[in-house]
Parts: sequence; C-alpha cells; structure tokens
Amino acid sequence: MSVKLLSTLLATSFGLPEQASTVAPSVDRVYLIILGLSTFFFVAIIATLIYFLIKYRRKDPNQRTSPIHENLVLEITWIIIPSVLLVWIFLEGFWAWVPMNYAPADAIEVRVTAQQWKWLFDYPKANVKNAPELVVPVGKPVKLIMSSVDVIHSFFVPAFRLKRDVLPNRYTTLWFQATKKGVYNMLCTEYCGKDHSTMVTRVRVVDQADFDKWVKKKQDEGANGKLLYANLGCNTCHSIDGSKKAGGGPSFKNLFGKMEKVKEGGVVKTIKVDENYIRTSIVNPNQHIVVGYPPLMPTFKGRITTSEINALTDYIKELSGAKKKKK
Repeated sequence: MSVKLLSTLLATSFGLPEQASTVAPSVDRVYLIILGLSTFFFVAIIATLIYFLIKYRRKDPNQRTSPIHENLVLEITWIIIPSVLLVWIFLEGFWAWVPMNYAPADAIEVRVTAQQWKWLFDYPKANVKNAPELVVPVGKPVKLIMSSVDVIHSFFVPAFRLKRDVLPNRYTTLWFQATKKGVYNMLCTEYCGKDHSTMVTRVRVVDQADFDKWVKKKQDEGANGKLLYANLGCNTCHSIDGSKKAGGGPSFKNLFGKMEKVKEGGVVKTIKVDENYIRTSIVNPNQHIVVGYPPLMPTFKGRITTSEINALTDYIKELSGAKKKKK
C-alpha cells in the first residue's frame, strides 16, 4: 500500500475533508504523524503513571522513600528519542511546506481581493474581473495573488488544505492544483467583522472545456449591470426595492436624479445623483457620505473598468425609471 493511499484512508477514518489537491496528502501525513505520536505518548505516560502509583504506593505510615540516584542511560534516552522525533516532524513539515510556496511557471494567475464580507477574483490574462467565486480547471496549477481592501482576512479551502492570511496594503501568494472536479467551500478564518460568518464562497473545479466556456460567459457579463450588482456584492448593502438594509447604504430604487444630502469634509451638502456622483461613489466612496449611513463602502478604484461602471450606472437608471422617462 502506497504512502499516499494510506494517508488518504487514515484521513477519511479521522473525519477530515476529502483530499482534492496535490498537497493535501502531504499535509494530512504531517497531521497524522503528530496526532499519532501525541496519542502514543499520552497513553504511554498515563499508563506508566498509573502503574507507578499502584506499584510504589505507600504501604506503611513509617515507610520512607528509597535513595534515588541518577540514571545516565535513562537521561540520554529521553533526550535522544524526543530530539529525533522533533527533527522528523520538522522535516516532514518542511517537505510539505516547500512545494506549497513555489508555483510552477505555467500556473494560471488569479488575483484575489478580500473585503467585508466577500471575495472577488480577477483573471488578468483572461480579462475576467470581479468573479464572485473561484473557478479553475482540474489538473492545472493556479497561483493566487491576494490582498485585502480593509482588514485582515484569511483564505481557507479545507479540501485543498490551503490557508493563508490576506492582508491590507500587501500581497500574499499561494498556489494549488486541484485533483478532483467538484464544488468546495472557501472560508475566511480570520474574524473580520459582524458578518464574518457569511464570508463564504465556492471553488468550482471543472474540466478545461467548461472552464473556457465560463471565461467566455464572464467576459460577456462585464457589460450587464444587473449581474454586476450581484457579482460585485452591491446587493449586500444596497437594496433595489426601496428598503434599507441594516448597516448598508441607500437603496438603488429611484436613486438616479434624486437630490441626496451628503457629508463632504464634515460639511452637509445637497448633491444631485447623476453619472458623476455614481462614478465617484464607486471609486472614492468616502468623498460623499450620505447622511444617515455609515462610511463602510470600500473603494473599487483599479478593480472595476469604465465599461462596468457604465453598466452599473445604466442599471441604477433603469431602477429609477430614468431610461423610460428619456424615451
């Protein structure tokens, strides 16, 4: 039986998630080695302790402890054995860690943006921006270049055995190669605010043909404001039916053409919601803070194209009846 197969069987027996990446077996191997050694020594130490308690219990009130002398062989043994085991654990961990940090030259590059409380994925070479889930072809290496626009988040895919912090004002990288087609949960494991528990998305592993179709579809969606409203996470804070979402922003319904009260540099002003106002709110949301709403919206500057801004503007116009009036 191969080491890889044994690791897979043991991982399944201990209730770990399925292994769906090339590094998962080596990570599980390290985990199971540490678990096995910890279990063995826990049982051995407790059993020895109980044995000594019974064998050397005090049998008479006048009984005195026998003189105790050092035992050089015993002392050397309990120094050498733990040292050898610690070096073994280090080497196993090192051999598992090194491949996880050096992506192959032909890896597909994906830029990951984390923000409260969603993930967005850009594929620079495929001209796909702001995808709400990570889609990758099976059997192909994928390199992730990750950053945060607000607080510290943490990228974690249990089935891939991958976890790395995503930091503001800094890039962190990670790579993987999926071995099975399927849909896998992707979580944030760093508490990042009140909706931290909802910062969950999916990794979809598909064959190359389906991946190419998905890329073509996402390229076409770039000009669809309604899809962008959902994919960019606008629906998290902005309703389209006039309702106010808790801790969110103004509703998009009847927004275009409205006279909005905003704070600008601490001064309250009244500004008409037009194309320039919408563009500014997307790329520099803290310039105009709508009165009665907290300044929670992150900037999309550099993360959204002019055509996507135009598509969102047209969608807001539709929700406001502006296009109908124009006709």
